[in-house]
Amino acid sequence: MTFDKLSFFEQVYQVVELIPAGRVTSYGAIARYLGTGRSSRMVGWAMNASHTCGRYIPAHRVVNRNGLLTGKHCFGSPTAMEELLRSEGIEVVDDKIVGFERYFWDPSVELDIS
Repeated sequence: MTFDKLSFFEQVYQVVELIPAGRVTSYGAIARYLGTGRSSRMVGWAMNASHTCGRYIPAHRVVNRNGLLTGKHCFGSPTAMEELLRSEGIEVVDDKIVGFERYFWDPSVELDIS
């Protein structure tokens, strides 16, 4: 995948669109994949703005490095992110994904970066 002239947010969106249903990744994993490992907060800002990009971005599949639903406040209701994850078969308890490692999708591993 090449990202040469795309904006950072657009690069993030293209990666997030590749996360399979029933899997999740972290802000940091996306940042590392994009070669900007210290910009996980920027990935979060991109997720927060994703509803304005003009297409559906499955932002509910991006959580923090511990599996916490830290972006849930950016959805239409306080439970929307959890509901979307549950609809894909992911168990969530107290705003944290149960068995996070089992659902974790690492773009640096899963995507061909050659």
